[in-house]
Amino acid sequence: MILKTLTLINYKNFSDNTFEFDSKINCFVGANGIGKTNALDAIYHLAFGKSYFNPIALQNIQHGEDFFVVDGIFERLGKTEKIIVSLKRGQKKMIKKNGKPYEKFSEHIGFIPVVIISPADRDLIIEGSETRRKFMDGVISQSNSVYLAKLIKYTKTVGQRNALLKYFALNNTFNQQTLEVYDEQLHTLGHDIFEERKKFLETFIPIFKERYKVISDGKENINLTYSSDLAVGKLLEILKENQNRDKQLQYTSKGIHKDDLDFQIDDHPIKKFGSQGQQKSFLIALKLAQFDFIKQQSGVTPILLLDDIFDKLDEQRVSHLVELVNEEHFGQIFISDTHPERTETIVKQIHQTYKMIQL
Repeated sequence: MILKTLTLINYKNFSDNTFEFDSKINCFVGANGIGKTNALDAIYHLAFGKSYFNPIALQNIQHGEDFFVVDGIFERLGKTEKIIVSLKRGQKKMIKKNGKPYEKFSEHIGFIPVVIISPADRDLIIEGSETRRKFMDGVISQSNSVYLAKLIKYTKTVGQRNALLKYFALNNTFNQQTLEVYDEQLHTLGHDIFEERKKFLETFIPIFKERYKVISDGKENINLTYSSDLAVGKLLEILKENQNRDKQLQYTSKGIHKDDLDFQIDDHPIKKFGSQGQQKSFLIALKLAQFDFIKQQSGVTPILLLDDIFDKLDEQRVSHLVELVNEEHFGQIFISDTHPERTETIVKQIHQTYKMIQL
């Protein structure tokens, strides 16, 4: 997968800019606040139809303008593919592939495989379980459209069940039969999603551990474990056991929408016991494992976006990271950094063609 050109119109701080890229390494360099991360986010936008950093779509339109357009020309498996994401105030966002709009945005997920490593990834460690579930679901969904469809349906059904519980509370009524219809649906979908997540982690965790071992020089023992309500019983039974509690809470308190990933270093939570360097290494290893998994499942080499990742990494960890991306295993890489000299010094060690883009 190679991004050949990128055109941005009214996208964040870009008014009308076109970039042409090297097939291997491209470095956006310049002072803080000049748009380096925005350029990487535009590439992410082409892959997922949304920003990695700002989920409120309208806020990605340049201040004072009515619309934005992100236009990318890719080379994918020997074919040229043109992807356009656009949004106009008061209208729905559009994603087009080769001039044809998608009916469902979910149909586009996985077509342009992209992995981003950014300081914002720290949310995976410090935020709640939803952030970690989204990461897991995002990795699986890029190569498994059936999983994504079931996940969307499950989420919709939870919303409907929650609305029903609120209705019961507001109207001082209850209908067991209606509730059981949603319970049955959640049970079937939840079981399939739970099994797919388990299967994914069986493959993913060994890759992740190996990546961390290389970055940290094998000095630290890390682990990633999966916790789920379904690990102790069937969802249908769990929903019945918690029915009275759910009626009081007016929402569905148990299910795969409460699953979590536990991150540990030397048998302790990395959130409390990991240094900044260790946490950053953990996250980089997590994302490189994501890269490996997607490539393995889809047969397409993802584009790798490295946003400001050289800060807070000691020289040895940077060196190990460079060794990793120097493998032929990796394809096109985009880097953002505030220090052009540092970036070029690191990039030269990778022994690939590169392009420096001063913003």
